[in-house]
Amino acid sequence: MNQTKIISRILFYICTLLSAGYLITFVYSVLCLVTGFSITPYKDGQYLHINYPFTEKPFLNIENNYPYIIFSFLAVLISYGIFFWLSAKVFKVFFQPKLFTKDHIQQLKRFYLYNIFIPLPLVIAASFFVEVESIIWGLVFIHFMLGIFCLFLANIFKQGLHLQNEQDLFI
Repeated sequence: MNQTKIISRILFYICTLLSAGYLITFVYSVLCLVTGFSITPYKDGQYLHINYPFTEKPFLNIENNYPYIIFSFLAVLISYGIFFWLSAKVFKVFFQPKLFTKDHIQQLKRFYLYNIFIPLPLVIAASFFVEVESIIWGLVFIHFMLGIFCLFLANIFKQGLHLQNEQDLFI
């Protein structure tokens, strides 16, 4: 179990860092797009550079149209920021001294609900406004399967909580 705790702790920190990166990029991008701060249009205004803060050096390159900005850029940043935040919380479960708790089951539940019910509707909505590449449908399927796996895990944890309350199990 020590190996699991080490790996889960490492993955917790990686996912926390990735989540912070996505969410900070999302907030910075929204700030830039709303205010025009640190934005450089190019190719006759067809594309935009979102520059690194207080520089003219490009950080992100995006198309300059609202459907793309909303569905192919901002929605991706926020949804993966949330995904990695929820992933970090799931990995945190596995290095706690007491594994089977109601809070841990709740973390698993949030993760599986997000993965089962968010990607597909988001991509379907986006498909009405922007072209969705075939690989994206594969990612939706992977998120769905990840959600189902986590649903099974949450159910195992519920059973473990029940048994723990009877026998006080610790891992």
